[in-house]
Amino acid sequence: MAITALILFIAFLALVAGARTWIQVRRTGDTGDRREAARRDPVQRRIDGLAAAGALALGVVSPVAALAGLPPVVESSPVEVGGLVLALLGTAATFAAQLAMGDSWRAGVDPGERTTLVTSGPFGVVRNPILTAVLITCTGLTLMVPTVVGLAGLAAAVVANQLLVRLVEEPYLRRTHGEDYLRYAAAVGRFVPGVGRLR
Repeated sequence: MAITALILFIAFLALVAGARTWIQVRRTGDTGDRREAARRDPVQRRIDGLAAAGALALGVVSPVAALAGLPPVVESSPVEVGGLVLALLGTAATFAAQLAMGDSWRAGVDPGERTTLVTSGPFGVVRNPILTAVLITCTGLTLMVPTVVGLAGLAAAVVANQLLVRLVEEPYLRRTHGEDYLRYAAAVGRFVPGVGRLR
């Protein structure tokens, strides 16, 4: 299952980074990549570093370590197969949520930019469906190769996503969209329907 996890991780990156960027360029002439602006913000830069470390740990280091003989935390074919299903569903859901953002899709937050507030489709169910789906993918990859390295990577990814939303994205959306965002955030959960609504 380790080789399958590696292949799936690479496919995930190709789809949600490569293909989504290509679609954005075709639609708008712009890549949507705002990571350069994000790197100027020390908070965003540290969060991105934590997220990257977590993703590499669970998507690359854990499978490679398993192939080299690192034992799993639990040996269970149903757990591994369940992980594969979750990883596939999470990958598809991530890409679908990215497409639902339309021209507003961005990688990274540029504090000086204003995009349309998207509240329909999967964004009408949770405010951060892309990150929810990414965490489903990460959970699936971790279950496919359940090593201590993968579990640590998953923990880093969860923490990074929480910090990104709470310290970067939500303050940006409040400043940019004001009352419209506050009304939306009061009605729709952060990562899970009904949970994490702002008061």
